Amino acid sequence: MRLLLFVLMFLVSCATHLVAAPPARPNIVFIYTDDQAPRAVAAAGDKRFITPHIDSIFHQGAHLTNAFVTTPVCSPSRLGLISSRYGSELGVTDWINPRAEQSLGLAEKTATWPRLLAEAGYRTALVGKWHLGTMDRYHPTRFGYHEFMGIRTGGCPPKGARLEMLDGTVKQVDGYTCDVFTDHALDFIRRQHTRPHPFAISLHFRAPHAAWLPVRPEDWAPFKDLDPEIPKTIYDDIDVPKVKKWTREYLAAVKSVDRNVGRVLALLDELKLARQTVVIFTSDHGYNLGDHGTWFKGNAHWVRKPLPPKKWKNIPPRRRPNMWDTSLKVPCAIRWPGVIKPGTRITQTISNLDWFPTLLAMAQVKLPPSITIRGRDFTPLLSGRAVPWNNDLYAEYSMHHGATTHMRVWRTPRWKYMKDFASPGREELYDLTRDPGENRNLAASTRPEHVRIKTRLAQQILKRMTLLKDPARPAGP
Repeated sequence: MRLLLFVLMFLVSCATHLVAAPPARPNIVFIYTDDQAPRAVAAAGDKRFITPHIDSIFHQGAHLTNAFVTTPVCSPSRLGLISSRYGSELGVTDWINPRAEQSLGLAEKTATWPRLLAEAGYRTALVGKWHLGTMDRYHPTRFGYHEFMGIRTGGCPPKGARLEMLDGTVKQVDGYTCDVFTDHALDFIRRQHTRPHPFAISLHFRAPHAAWLPVRPEDWAPFKDLDPEIPKTIYDDIDVPKVKKWTREYLAAVKSVDRNVGRVLALLDELKLARQTVVIFTSDHGYNLGDHGTWFKGNAHWVRKPLPPKKWKNIPPRRRPNMWDTSLKVPCAIRWPGVIKPGTRITQTISNLDWFPTLLAMAQVKLPPSITIRGRDFTPLLSGRAVPWNNDLYAEYSMHHGATTHMRVWRTPRWKYMKDFASPGREELYDLTRDPGENRNLAASTRPEHVRIKTRLAQQILKRMTLLKDPARPAGP
């Protein structure tokens, strides 16, 4: 009798273990927003944002507190996400202008993780923004997505947008764009959930990129009468009414994203897919919401009045090209039941280049040895393994829309150095421990410590530029 009882208990234990274990090849839902400030999620630190659904991903999984992109503007950042390469390697260094740069896009035959997942049996789809070329040879379905619905360009209105349908036709669609994108993502998930193969869907919202309004009334209601606090800066000439107005509208746009994230999570629960699905939430780059006296991302505009005097011949007075953390850092969370413990905080530095090998590892797809990538698989960090990890970050931005820069950055957990090779003498050095807001530029300091740090980081930048065969690298040793 005891033996029988032991056998029954053992079988129950095994069955419980089988239920709790994650599937070998999970589904993947990659939620990607546009222009989301690093703090623009309540769970990431700013309680003005009403984001309960996005917050649930942070709380039920891992919050990656030091997630960065390598270029703080749309197209090269998206290139880095899909290919694990720097924009300077593939000729996309600024956002792609669909009118002036019709022939520019993601190089044909570029290795991408959607293609490798598709070849391994995943059903793949992209719903939303592409922004890696408008010509047919740059179409998302040529890079591994079985289905595409959305916009090839960088922009569309938040309501009544002209969108490309699954059959390739383009039509104006009534309704709010966030909702329309989500409708199509939900349809894809419903069509896949009874099929034997896993799926991977990229849901690329256009929000909270401007224009922020209109949004649904329930998304606007909490903010229409709000008097928001704005970031404290070293400047006393901020256009406060403008920044407050834009902040209200931006908050509402984020709210519209959160409501739709809730719809996706609810469907996964309804179809009993939540336990076998990895859900990722992140953004293509950060955003300045009045931070540093600016608005926008790495190509920021001053929101000071009057504008400061022109200092650099390649940079108009209204522009403030930058590589601050507010532009490079992104909110990031991953929910992976059975692998990531709820409430996990990962403090190591990861970048958008790391998604390629990490997603392959999640799907148990081997990286072909012939493929060049620049990122690292961070799945060991997700499962709590103690592994050696270099927390330095290299970033670049050769801006040519609105200004001309060749900004290159080396960032360590303590120090950050930026050198602009298009404007001799334009450089920035920050002590991130003592000055996390990057308000005190130490590049001109003659203190031996600062000179030593600047020299070392400048050498690191030149080494990386040499490795990448960066066209902006100056001639000489």
